Amino acid sequence: MVVFELEIPIDESKIMQVLGDVFVPLNKRFSSIMIEDKKGKKQWKKVDVNLKEHIKIPIFAKKGVKFYDKEFDEYMSKIAGEKLAQDKPLWEVHLIKYPTRKNNAAGTSVVKLHHSLGDGYTLMGSLLSCVKRVDDPSIPITFPSSHATTSSIKTLPQSIFSMFKSASDFGWNILRGSNFIVDDQSPIRTENKEFKHGFGISNVTLSLDSFKVVKNKLKVTTNDTLVGMIFLGIRLYMEAKSYESRKTQTTAIVMLNARKIRAYKSVEEMLQSNSESSWGNRFHFLHLPIPKLSDANTSNPLDFVLEAHKIIIGLRYSLALPLSGVILGMLDKIQGTEAAAKHVYKTVANSSAIISHVVGPVEQVAFANHPIKGFYFTAIGPPTSLTVTILSYMGNLRIGFGVDKGCIDEHHLLSCFETAKEMIFNAANKI
Repeated sequence: MVVFELEIPIDESKIMQVLGDVFVPLNKRFSSIMIEDKKGKKQWKKVDVNLKEHIKIPIFAKKGVKFYDKEFDEYMSKIAGEKLAQDKPLWEVHLIKYPTRKNNAAGTSVVKLHHSLGDGYTLMGSLLSCVKRVDDPSIPITFPSSHATTSSIKTLPQSIFSMFKSASDFGWNILRGSNFIVDDQSPIRTENKEFKHGFGISNVTLSLDSFKVVKNKLKVTTNDTLVGMIFLGIRLYMEAKSYESRKTQTTAIVMLNARKIRAYKSVEEMLQSNSESSWGNRFHFLHLPIPKLSDANTSNPLDFVLEAHKIIIGLRYSLALPLSGVILGMLDKIQGTEAAAKHVYKTVANSSAIISHVVGPVEQVAFANHPIKGFYFTAIGPPTSLTVTILSYMGNLRIGFGVDKGCIDEHHLLSCFETAKEMIFNAANKI
């Protein structure tokens, strides 16, 4: 689910035109439904698209107020818990024509997409095919550059370390998917996967420049700093709810694009079968153990950043990522897509949180001539009570927390993340 915060009031006619002229024709899946043939195999069947059936415009009962943050949050929780209708293409757009204070938006467009349509890379690429630069619509949008940090030629010690690290990580992935290793119950992990109490969403925006002090003084990356910050925030929340949980085994699953490229390609290129950016669900996942909280790393919160850096560096030398992809590919070919999906589901369900990162445009963009002041995304329906999403846009990082409201207080969790951020930034400034 992708949320676009708009600078101007919504003109639904303009948005419907872009959806009909640009979005729907991008891929036949956007105008198809899933059916089963006589052998029980699922396939796509093209149907006529009635745009009005896919556009939802809520009417809030409360009148005469300047902002509608409470009503907005309630509506977001409501649609996050609703399943998409199976008798029409698996997407819908919600146009919320009410201003909100927290993001200073005149209106909000929420695009809800089923994961059978594609993974985060392809779906975000499709949506970004519908936007234009605000400064000059004729110029293509650009994305942050990516620089290689490791060489394909390793020294002998690195190669030996890589073999042991790969075996360890790969074995860990297999055990996670077979119920042999399961995270402990904790304030962020419950056995109930029904989300009966609703789906809560909170988010915060951080400037990329704000990370410079930590990066320069610790010689780490923005990702290292952010992951350490997220982990510390999670542990602070867990400790606040249950002191004993500071020592529980808690793991985050990081969802990664399996393609060899980072920048988005055109939808036409994605649809080419031999393309490195080909369409579909092509992702890997890795396990990041969340460091346990102690008096030592509470007094020195930078330890969480350094530990995140150590874990991420170790993963660079591990072949567990491609090996896991091979296993998923074999399951898909031998036992079918459902078997592969079941393995992913069990692996994620045995962990405590999901983390997903998507790269957004450097420049401000507009959707159907509606300038976007900010946007974020969240995954709905995962088998965990906590999903953390990260999206870069216009020099900022938007960190979102999607939670099962019956298990996690999203506002308290966000407050703990803010505390972790201040602890880390303050500690770095004292060096």
